[in-house]
Amino acid sequence: MPNPIAHFAIHADDCARAKRFYETVFGWQFEPWGPPEFWRIHTTPDGIHGALQKRREPVAGAGMIGFECSIAVEDVEAMVKTIEEAGGTITLQPFLIEGVGTLAMFQDTEGNVVGAMQYVERPAS
Repeated sequence: MPNPIAHFAIHADDCARAKRFYETVFGWQFEPWGPPEFWRIHTTPDGIHGALQKRREPVAGAGMIGFECSIAVEDVEAMVKTIEEAGGTITLQPFLIEGVGTLAMFQDTEGNVVGAMQYVERPAS
């Protein structure tokens, strides 16, 4: 794979709330990094790293525009319950994508849209 994703960023209105959500739901670890209200995210020891940062002002009234991200999970049904308990909102109940896996979509506590995918065959990290 010549062009893997190397970094991602989560934009939040309330960074502490977002940090609690992702720690609770996915067990990610956060490290203060750089400017105020900015953390480095450690997903797994060999996974990609991300950033949690204060949401910036919209660009020309358009707001943040970004990629849709799906996170590989072991059990999507259990993850749906965990997401809701942590304050997230399920926007698309789990559904099977034949040959790929079962996907659920949700909004985190900051309104970001994210996917939780239980792959038929887990992708290499």
